[in-house]
Amino acid sequence: MRNEVLSETVKLLLDAGKGLLAMDESINTCNKRFRDLNIPETYEYRQKYRELIVTTPGLEQYIGGAILCDETIRQDTSAGIPMVEVLIKKGIIPGIKVDNGTVPMALFPGESITEGLDGLASRLENYRQLGARFAKWRAVIRIGPGIPSVACMRFNAQLLAQYAAQCQEARMVPVVEPEVLMDGDHNLETCDSVSRDLLHQVFEALYEHRVDLSGMLLKPNMILPGNNSTQLFTDEEIAGATLNCFLDCVPAAVPGIVFLSGGQNAQSATARLNAMNLYQVKIKPWKLSFSYSRAILQPALSIWKGDDQNIQEAQAAILHRAACNRAASTGQYHPGLET
Repeated sequence: MRNEVLSETVKLLLDAGKGLLAMDESINTCNKRFRDLNIPETYEYRQKYRELIVTTPGLEQYIGGAILCDETIRQDTSAGIPMVEVLIKKGIIPGIKVDNGTVPMALFPGESITEGLDGLASRLENYRQLGARFAKWRAVIRIGPGIPSVACMRFNAQLLAQYAAQCQEARMVPVVEPEVLMDGDHNLETCDSVSRDLLHQVFEALYEHRVDLSGMLLKPNMILPGNNSTQLFTDEEIAGATLNCFLDCVPAAVPGIVFLSGGQNAQSATARLNAMNLYQVKIKPWKLSFSYSRAILQPALSIWKGDDQNIQEAQAAILHRAACNRAASTGQYHPGLET
């Protein structure tokens, strides 16, 4: 029964080319985004912003699931309706971020591990009662002189696998997010090599912890040079490098790969996803979709700026980017859609 519940949830999340909206960040990160735009860093304005997102007319045409944080899953709209209830009525499945962020890894300068396993089982039970049907946990891997270490990758892989196993025990789909950061001047080949090593560690750990691969989603980075690199590649070249990596490293049993944007600009994240869905290989065993945050929401946040008079324009921006990304997840995006 548990496996059937997981498979059905995965199917609904990615139905007809839809993707995930990582609509929520931790309070500190959300406040940082507000600070950059001189938006008051208060509970009231976080509520306004989230209400703007969940009430966007037509969002359900393009988004199958929305990832919330602990504050939002317990939060009501200004009309007193739970945010979760608004999403469910639209047919959007609520999800929840369950990791507690990263801390430095002892004796490994420059590297980090993710916290949050303590009390996770009881938190998952509570989140399920609140309406969540899937969860997300992020591991962060940095590239730099002498890093990442095997120890760091292995430790984070084990944490991801333990989290995923507890999710499936609670009948919630785990979104497994091993992210190799774009930060740095490393080349594409280095990103490819590190991503391969990390994915091998992750799937070895998932097997060890008896995680049902058909009842999970993978949320990885694309294969990209560092944001300070001088290398330039076409969207098609990025798509090819990414697909070749994942065909070698990701089992066919995984039903879907929902890419993170990882600091790419909105249009690039969309165009590269589209190129992957058009890329000519013999077989792509998984659905290729998106789980974007800034690549969908940042244009809207920059329009809104905390002013209620800008809500409709901001919602139109959200809908536009969501529509472009759904088109990309079915290989139907083209630059003309941006106008």
